[in-house]
Amino acid sequence: MKQIDGGVTAAKGFKAASTAAGIKYKDRKDMAMIYSEVPCKAAGTFTTNLVKAAPVKWDKVVVENSTCAQAVIVNAGIANACTGEEGLRYCMETAEAAAESLSIPVSSVLVASTGVIGKQLPMDRIVAGVKAMVPELDSSQESGTAAAIAIMTTDTVKKEVAVQFEVGGKTITMGGMCKGSGMIHPDMCTMLSFVTTDAAISKELLQEALREDIKDTYNMISVDGDTSTNDTVLLLANGMAGNEEIQSKNEDYEAFCKALNFINETLAKKMAGDGEGCTALFEVKIIGAETKEQAVILSKSVITSSLTKAAIFGHDANWGRILCAMGYSGAVFDPEKVDLYFESAAGKLKIIENGVALSYSEEEATRILSEPEVTATADIKLGEATATAWGCDLTFDYVKINADYRS
Repeated sequence: MKQIDGGVTAAKGFKAASTAAGIKYKDRKDMAMIYSEVPCKAAGTFTTNLVKAAPVKWDKVVVENSTCAQAVIVNAGIANACTGEEGLRYCMETAEAAAESLSIPVSSVLVASTGVIGKQLPMDRIVAGVKAMVPELDSSQESGTAAAIAIMTTDTVKKEVAVQFEVGGKTITMGGMCKGSGMIHPDMCTMLSFVTTDAAISKELLQEALREDIKDTYNMISVDGDTSTNDTVLLLANGMAGNEEIQSKNEDYEAFCKALNFINETLAKKMAGDGEGCTALFEVKIIGAETKEQAVILSKSVITSSLTKAAIFGHDANWGRILCAMGYSGAVFDPEKVDLYFESAAGKLKIIENGVALSYSEEEATRILSEPEVTATADIKLGEATATAWGCDLTFDYVKINADYRS
């Protein structure tokens, strides 16, 4: 497997387009379209929040009941959440506009929205945006990148990635794009992720691969502990690479899952590292755990600790906050056996051993914690299980951004 330049248009047969529909933003593109030249197998995972946006409800039906998917329409600025029957009808109208313009079935159109909750979509602008994008569909990397930019809300950078790998003598390409910066705490953030591949794989295995992989990727990130109404991950496979269809959990399936994990982990970390107002990606590794579940609980407890996140912002090696967050997580361990390390591009430093502080340099610790990517590793010395979670620091700007988000 090798990483290549690109995103959702990297795989054979996929095109993208974007446009400025004026949904909320007046000075930028705010709609995107992903389209496959041929029908795709589709898989999806969605928010577990009881308050589900209309696009989530629409996409669940398409993924579970439609024989294929061929297009995705995404808008930024308005989430189409808490909008009742009208919101669902607007999903239908969006899909109908795309189906008519692309000459594909309505049931093969997926939709996604991100932005302010509670507002209705301006359907005249949405429909006009769909019609404007169809003639602009293109397979170039530039079109894919423009689409990744168009779906941003409070994101500060575009988020895309692509890889190639071999299956049965055929070169398979997989690419993806996502958006997410605030309201990030997936339990499958506001997060949307779209992954495309030209691999041929059964719908059942496609869904299983995605369902299993999100446990170690999107579900292991958090910015602010808020699980969104709109969380959606869609995976489309059009089979145009020409490989023999993957129908069993063999070596080809393992290669597919490895590539999918790289795509999803990369996109997940990009979201965590672009958390609203943040200055650093904060990675937490729990090693030496008795079970994977125990390691997951401990690592996520640390990355969601507001006090720990504030300490990372201050470049303060306040290790007591990490041990405290582990202690209230609900996972059982012996605090007097824990070793803790801080690590970054500036070096690695052991902070505590067997639950007690070592004689370390505060200046060196601060230097390590001043990098844009910081890792805390806790060894709890109970077994061989591990887990890694990703978050970010908590800054003044997070409050500023969310205090006036609707305006």
